[in-house]
Amino acid sequence: MNKKDLKWLYLDFNSYFATIEQQINPSIREKPVAIVPTLTNYTCAIAASYEAKKLGIKTGTMIYQAKKVCPNLICIKADHEKYIAYHHKLIEEINRHLPIENICSIDEVVCKLIGIECNPKKAVSIATSIKSGILKNVGDYISCSIGISVNKFLAKTASNLQKPNGLKILYKEDIPNRIKHLKLSDLTGIGKRMEHRLNLANIRTISSLYQLSPKNMRKIWGSVQGERFWNMLKGNEVDEITTKTSTIGHSHVLHPDWRNPSLAKYILRRLVLKAASRLRRKAYFCKKIKIYIKIKSGLYAEDKEKFNKVNDSITLLEKSNLIWERIINQHNLKKIKQINVVLYELESFNSVQINFLEKLNYKFESLLKKRRNLSNTMDVINSRFGRDSITIGSLPKSINQFSGTKVAFTRIPDIKEFYE
Repeated sequence: MNKKDLKWLYLDFNSYFATIEQQINPSIREKPVAIVPTLTNYTCAIAASYEAKKLGIKTGTMIYQAKKVCPNLICIKADHEKYIAYHHKLIEEINRHLPIENICSIDEVVCKLIGIECNPKKAVSIATSIKSGILKNVGDYISCSIGISVNKFLAKTASNLQKPNGLKILYKEDIPNRIKHLKLSDLTGIGKRMEHRLNLANIRTISSLYQLSPKNMRKIWGSVQGERFWNMLKGNEVDEITTKTSTIGHSHVLHPDWRNPSLAKYILRRLVLKAASRLRRKAYFCKKIKIYIKIKSGLYAEDKEKFNKVNDSITLLEKSNLIWERIINQHNLKKIKQINVVLYELESFNSVQINFLEKLNYKFESLLKKRRNLSNTMDVINSRFGRDSITIGSLPKSINQFSGTKVAFTRIPDIKEFYE
């Protein structure tokens, strides 16, 4: 293999949420920090600084447990709008040095190398200039780990070899020796279930994984994805699988003061309104809504409603209320820990409009049209004047501190979502 055939540069920001807080507030730098959804000991960390990680505190660690290990742990309520703002600053800075091919998540991007950029010295020079530019123009405490390799998969793997603030190259001939110390689950695409499948096939190390044939890997994966993984691990380019939006949803872990059903219902309404607004902004209708309620660890209740294709807030609130009452009454719930709202069986507006309008009777369609127009008008007002400037039904003012747009690591919300 020609070592000039490097193709991809993968950039991973280190402990992103916690680092942004430490960037903004220098007094908490080099101290254990946990980012939490709400300021209570009965929630879990959604992110942790490297200082906290060294003590065993990680994403998912319950705060009361974390404080036993680290009594001086600094807990900060997540400010997702702030993280989005820094995300856009970082994207702008990276693009000054190298065009971004794909934004993989809130804290990861990948860039394609072409021409002279594929030369190892040039690639390292670009990576170094990106790091320097971030420190100079975005934040002097923001670091990233960069991996460079022959395909995206190995570039991402290389970015994990040295953290924080690493810079590593993986060549085709480096595999598997340079990564054989990693766990199977350290590789992108191998979660707990797949690791279990591999273990059942007596595959417990990356070295033994590397020795598998494409046929055997396909058999273990149970699909063509096994062969795709084989090619990625061998350093071959694999075409991206394009996916379309299949669901739109929001979830929220409730503050202990809001866990009785009468107050939790306000959170449900806020989540439905947000999901409905997002549905319209993406120009979709949905045919089903599902609500999951987490009662306690490992115990969920759920129910759903189906209907003709809609995207207005009023109809979706009506359906969610029906589901809510059924769940509460059926399970005699007294406390609710988490609420999840999912809109699914989505179809784009253009693809369904004609059939949709033809099938509905005139009166019903007239009602839905009025509801859609009202919902669209509410979207415009809330976008201009702020979230809940106009809403359906009353919402306690204090609800704002318990529900808002959240950043999933694999989905970066639009700024507009913070006004929904």
